[in-house]
Amino acid sequence: MTKTKLAIIGSGPAGYTAAVYAARARLEPHIFAGFKSGGQLMWTTEVENYPGFTDGIMGPDLMMQFRGQAERFGAHVEDIFVTAVDFSQRPFKLWTALPDNMAPDFFETASPEDIKALTIRIKKELEPACEAESVVVATGASSIMVGVPGEKEFLARGVSTCAVCDAAFFRDKVTYVVGGGDSAMEDTMALTKFAKSVTVIHRRDAFRASQIMQERVLNNEKVKVLWNTTLDAVTGDDKVTGITITENGEKKELPADGVFIAIGHKPMNQIFQDQLQLDNHGYIVTRQSGTKAGVEAASAAVDDAGIVTFPSMTSVEGVFAAGDNVDVRYKQAVTAAGQGCSAALDAERWLERQ
Repeated sequence: MTKTKLAIIGSGPAGYTAAVYAARARLEPHIFAGFKSGGQLMWTTEVENYPGFTDGIMGPDLMMQFRGQAERFGAHVEDIFVTAVDFSQRPFKLWTALPDNMAPDFFETASPEDIKALTIRIKKELEPACEAESVVVATGASSIMVGVPGEKEFLARGVSTCAVCDAAFFRDKVTYVVGGGDSAMEDTMALTKFAKSVTVIHRRDAFRASQIMQERVLNNEKVKVLWNTTLDAVTGDDKVTGITITENGEKKELPADGVFIAIGHKPMNQIFQDQLQLDNHGYIVTRQSGTKAGVEAASAAVDDAGIVTFPSMTSVEGVFAAGDNVDVRYKQAVTAAGQGCSAALDAERWLERQ
């Protein structure tokens, strides 16, 4: 069994940045990176909005640099999933095995009830792989996909889940945004700065976004809306060239250069549902969460000097969280990295007090 002062669960910008800071503090962190290490940037082509790269950098290359920097300072990275945790007492326990040779992608599609039952079984039948004095949870979030043919095949080749990240690559292109909430409105407005046209595909006859966001979209001359319409398929060869839709019951094929999926994100916090406080959307609550629960947690942790202690602390003393599994608003690589830094510094200072 591995024993460590700090275990880091997750390997996106938040997890690796936490590892860099923790390793430099001589905490010798152990990172459980998962089989798909690197987070969502591993699905991204050129990243132009991360500071320090004048000409941009490919997403996978950026994450390999993150990883190499963490390992250079002594972080130990293991490409394996954490399948269950016990945060009820220190040292905290982490499991990495699954019974009956189950596939790790079970967690991506299973219901919360099934995951809860599985984690109970894991802790009952299997031995933990790690004991940690503190933990940083940086498991990130995954974009909710529509689930149509071609969607995953053309990811990063015309299909995107982040217009803020990728809009500049679609200058003078024909683009579509799928969704009707604030995320879809934000993606639409980002695209209007670059794209030739932006068409919003929405399955209902009214948006659910805030009124001010709706007005901005509907009043923009570049934007067209297809109401009562569903995306059925994304087509192309080496890249996206078209889409198939159903508009008011009628099948249509339309030319397209870019398709932006904006129907929400799912924080990857399933195994923590009975271990940490989560908000109504499944995000981990910390003392810096931009939610009512986060404000309440921060208010309860103000010291005599009027400062919130350990802002990245979760509802469990010694467990910290950072990145897209906490961030309900921004979901950018640079903000995730900043939160990872905060979590590592908080963990270091908290351990010093013990």
